[in-house]
Amino acid sequence: MALVSLEEAKAYLRVDSADEDSTIESLMTSAEQLCADIARLSDEQWERLDSDEEDVSLTPARKTLHVAILYALAYLFEHREEADHHGLTLTLRSLLFSLREDVL
Repeated sequence: MALVSLEEAKAYLRVDSADEDSTIESLMTSAEQLCADIARLSDEQWERLDSDEEDVSLTPARKTLHVAILYALAYLFEHREEADHHGLTLTLRSLLFSLREDVL
């Protein structure tokens, strides 16, 4: 289970064709890594959150990461040529602040 699937990402971005699939997958990887870094998640924590593990205690963190990844993906997709990475990082810090403080 991925926190965000390609199909969900395409629907969120309102992309109907497969022409942009490789671009979206690449940006999704960047968005996921950016969110994991900003949330200060270790590789083990990320794998646990991104897994199929049925753990109710992970649900709030997964929902928060889901929103943050979609936001980052949409921002990177729409601003491919003139992205303000500082502004994006500040917004993601606000979204992910609760994960930065919690121990998963």
